[in-house]
Amino acid sequence: MQREASRELRLPGLGPHGRHYACGSCASFANIVVTFPLQKVLFRQQLYGVRLSEALWQLRRDGLRNLYRGLLPPLLQRTATTALMFGLYEDASRLLLQRAGGPEVLTRGAAAVLAGMAEAALTPFERVQTLLQDHQHHSRFNNTFHTFRVLVQEHGVRECYRGLVPILLRNGPSNALFFTLRGPIKQRLPAARGHAGHLLNDFICGGLLGAMLGVFFFPLNVLKTRLQSQVGGDFLSSRQVLRTIWTERGGKVTHLFRGVHLNCHRSVLSWGIINATYELLLKLM
Repeated sequence: MQREASRELRLPGLGPHGRHYACGSCASFANIVVTFPLQKVLFRQQLYGVRLSEALWQLRRDGLRNLYRGLLPPLLQRTATTALMFGLYEDASRLLLQRAGGPEVLTRGAAAVLAGMAEAALTPFERVQTLLQDHQHHSRFNNTFHTFRVLVQEHGVRECYRGLVPILLRNGPSNALFFTLRGPIKQRLPAARGHAGHLLNDFICGGLLGAMLGVFFFPLNVLKTRLQSQVGGDFLSSRQVLRTIWTERGGKVTHLFRGVHLNCHRSVLSWGIINATYELLLKLM
């Protein structure tokens, strides 16, 4: 009976490899809808370097109507990038293992970096999300499509790719660490019993990795947010902008990491949901 139910959930036409893309996309969709308000509070802390209470006050002042403002870009971007993250990783790993040879850990690490670099092609969605979440641009940009149109018409396609460098520096290494450490971490967790046990272990594994990587790459996200909050003008280098942020925040590392505690909580929830949902769907499809 259980086998028949499992067969009914398999989607036709996906093939043995296409299901990795579908599972990644669905897992990300569930995560974005649940964690978007937390991400918005974190965004304010990254951009302005304010305390949690100030970021919450800003959202309260913006009102409930604006709480999910800017949801569509990350929904489109993250469902696509997570699909690429899992799907391209599996495809690239298979091809490299077949043709390149070499140690498996290095081959899979290279596949993860390639998948991360491919995700960076969707940078414009992160760019639009940043502008829609920044209350300083509320009166200028109406929605996702209006923001894209204004950026391209007034500043050209290049304007959509502000912040590309920190995204590239973040995506490749973080993907490599995620896929390299995911298996060993899960193996060290208590043995799972039944579907609920496996689901819990997948959540814990994804959550721990998400929190660790979130802290490690937090300064790159701060830099990316600042770069993408600018509209028009010169394209400043990442080094210049990072120096400016450092000066504005009194040259203190702790101020550069403002929002990291909330980011840890969000990452535990976010990557726990993604990893657990991905593994669950992978077994059902």
